[in-house]
Amino acid sequence: LLFPIPRAAARAEIGLDAALPFVGQDRWHVYELGWLDARGKPCVATATLWVPAASPNLVESKSLKLYLNSLNAARLDSAADVRGRIAADLSACAGAEVVVEFGLPPVADAEGDSIDGLDLDIDHYGPPQAGFLRADAGDVVAETLVSALLKSNCPVTGQPDWASVSIRYAGPRIDRGGLLRYLASYRDHAEFHEQCVERLFLDLLRHCGCRSLDVEARYTRRGGLDINPRRSTADFATGHRPFRDPRQ
Repeated sequence: LLFPIPRAAARAEIGLDAALPFVGQDRWHVYELGWLDARGKPCVATATLWVPAASPNLVESKSLKLYLNSLNAARLDSAADVRGRIAADLSACAGAEVVVEFGLPPVADAEGDSIDGLDLDIDHYGPPQAGFLRADAGDVVAETLVSALLKSNCPVTGQPDWASVSIRYAGPRIDRGGLLRYLASYRDHAEFHEQCVERLFLDLLRHCGCRSLDVEARYTRRGGLDINPRRSTADFATGHRPFRDPRQ
């Protein structure tokens, strides 16, 4: 049931090869997980899945939903068996070790300066336009910018994908108006969540001269799942405490 999608083709489109400029993971929140114990009694749980960004494949979301639904009638001896089975199957699909934990991160508001209240005109909604991005090389800062206005579209179904995004960086000060216009330019764009975040990360790195960078998008839930891709330069990869957006 699980359907792998190779990452290489989409990465090649934005000029990435095997030497990735980031580390990270795709963190999935699972709200609808159930199975039967050895005696046939129904069990339910929530879970968090960690798929490494370095894996050769991402996991297609609808196939993951169908896979998890297939466990509803499966008899399994213990919760540890459930976790082990999911981890093994997802690792085989992704081509790298996937970590499975029961439970979900807490809900919290993103820390940082919101750019959503800026007063400006916007008239470009796709394709993503990196030319909107500007930074002041004479003003070096370390800050976190956040927006709840990221929207893209599923390339399979055309359904809207809504997300909040956090951008933590050190380097030339990013022009906030240009950044908001850039985020709005994803509005009519069709690409998987993970690919959007990698495009966003790379555009910021190339056009704004960020010395250190951390980008996370927290997409709203669909079919009992939400996806939270995060990409970071190595120096910003640690010290991050996962959380869920209030819209999730």
